[in-house]
Amino acid sequence: MSDKIRNFRDLDVWKKGIEIVKDVYKTVEQFPEQEFRGLVSQMQRSAVSIPSNIAEGFNRFYNKEYKQFLYITLGSCAELETQIEIASELKYIDNKKKEVLLEKINHESRMLTNLIKKLN
Repeated sequence: MSDKIRNFRDLDVWKKGIEIVKDVYKTVEQFPEQEFRGLVSQMQRSAVSIPSNIAEGFNRFYNKEYKQFLYITLGSCAELETQIEIASELKYIDNKKKEVLLEKINHESRMLTNLIKKLN
């Protein structure tokens, strides 16, 4: 098996993004119905944009464009982190789940930052 990265699916940072999406979707299933068009929708969009922007940026021709998509992805991580804090404040998620999600987002952000540095 080769370690060569052939497409975005080979990137650990993309795989971690997919993991975050799955965790968010499972988490929001328990939210109150009135949140399905509000906070739930926002959290799902923020989560989905993480691996989506990594994939789109990877398929750009220039590192400058790729880096821009990675910076956007960092913004999506910050959005999702904020939304998780809000969900916690509203008692939609417990502290344990909040900490697990925030650690995954923090890990993703560190991976993104390291990837950006490598592209410089």
